[in-house]
Amino acid sequence: MAGKSKAEVVYENDRCLAFRDISPQAPRHVLIVPKEHIPSIDQVEDPTLWISIMAAVREVVNRISPDSGYRLVVNCGEDAGQTVPHLHVHLLSGRPMGWPPG
Repeated sequence: MAGKSKAEVVYENDRCLAFRDISPQAPRHVLIVPKEHIPSIDQVEDPTLWISIMAAVREVVNRISPDSGYRLVVNCGEDAGQTVPHLHVHLLSGRPMGWPPG
């Protein structure tokens, strides 16, 4: 990963890094990203990567203790709101989430 800015790391395992979003959309907003560069969800070739990502999600949830639930979001492509060309999962909590999300 480029490491261009300081991130507040919440969790790390051998394949993923989780850090607080610099432009949070909820009181608790953490990004979980694979260390390997993968531009989007469409380009995941190793399905075991999802095991590592979900393990990281579980650890982050335990650390940030969302009081009444959380939402996971994965955007794929510009029309879906993906602004960074690196696969990442948003974990949002700390406020009610509306539906539909888009």
